[in-house]
Amino acid sequence: MRVPLLKPLIVCSFLGILLLFSCKNKLEDINAITFVDTLPVESGKNVETIYSDSAKIQAIIKAPVYKYYMGKNPYHEMPQGINVVFYDSAMRVKTHLTSKYAIKYDKKDVMEAKNDVVVVNEKGEQLNTEQLIWDEKTKRIYTDVFVKITTADKIFYGEGMDADESFIKWVIKKPRGTFYINTDKNEGEK
Repeated sequence: MRVPLLKPLIVCSFLGILLLFSCKNKLEDINAITFVDTLPVESGKNVETIYSDSAKIQAIIKAPVYKYYMGKNPYHEMPQGINVVFYDSAMRVKTHLTSKYAIKYDKKDVMEAKNDVVVVNEKGEQLNTEQLIWDEKTKRIYTDVFVKITTADKIFYGEGMDADESFIKWVIKKPRGTFYINTDKNEGEK
């Protein structure tokens, strides 16, 4: 009668040994699966960043909330938006940019502004869009999404836009229409 009990014991022992050896993992494999950059290494409130070249301020970026994440592709996140002022060499305001969200990628030297992006240049021309890329290397701003540009006497609509970072020289990639603004205040009064 002891022989039938021996069979289940052998089977259980074999399964236990099999499970023991199949659960062996390399430490590198475990770290690769479990190590995720989910927490910022730096964070702050009401942060101001100054960009300068040869001791001359080029831009000041203000963010109500700032987070910095490290890893293979480090980035700075401003989840509550940004307020950026670009200056000329005489410290006069050239351009003003605001958005409700922004992220800057260190390796690419690119900042992406999203959600209610507004850019106003020194001529008073205004760009409205939902996404805008600022390439710090090429000193360009651009987008491939819907844009509305308002000048003193016209409103332009289109898909995509490319401009210098001061938003003085701009081009709409796929224009959709132009509307003239009536600037004659006395025309309606007769």
